[in-house]
Amino acid sequence: MSAGVRKKKYWNEPEPGLWERLYILEVVRGLFITGGVFLGNMWKWVTGRKGAVTAYYPEELRADYSPNNRGRHVLTLRANGEVQCVACNLCATVCPAYCIEIVAAPHFDEPAHPKAPQRFAIDYSRCIFCGFCVEACPEDAIRMVKDVPDLPGFDRDRMWQTIDLLTQWQPTRDPRKPYPVAPEPPRHAEDARR
Repeated sequence: MSAGVRKKKYWNEPEPGLWERLYILEVVRGLFITGGVFLGNMWKWVTGRKGAVTAYYPEELRADYSPNNRGRHVLTLRANGEVQCVACNLCATVCPAYCIEIVAAPHFDEPAHPKAPQRFAIDYSRCIFCGFCVEACPEDAIRMVKDVPDLPGFDRDRMWQTIDLLTQWQPTRDPRKPYPVAPEPPRHAEDARR
């Protein structure tokens, strides 16, 4: 075996050619490519066309966001201003991150659904924005809008979105499944016997 031949570590190890072994030429080539992209974007910015500039959020949204982007959760409201949710816990059950917590309370004013959420909270530090909760909800009580929630911070307690925040941010009053109107109670005892 000659001293000038290097043994390969594995069978398909690529061998750099002369051009790649001269590293200074590769560095100059990389700087040329990077400089060309920089100058092209700078020329677009100077001439008023949109180049690679920063999107000023929240005034501007990134153009490359998908139209199907799943962002912040929103609870829909009934016509009377109450939450459309009936505390069935299907969204909390189907959530793979276990980030939804619902505490049900009796709500006997509505005969169609005698439960309502006393506490509805989403832990955004664990949420993976999969949208399963929206798909599982039989009452169209929870939706996801395109905007991204404002989460960065040093306190994990601020990442919990409670029922107040989920209803006040872009309140939605157009559920696809309208809530049934409760029948009026009878006025007289005679009407009740009929």
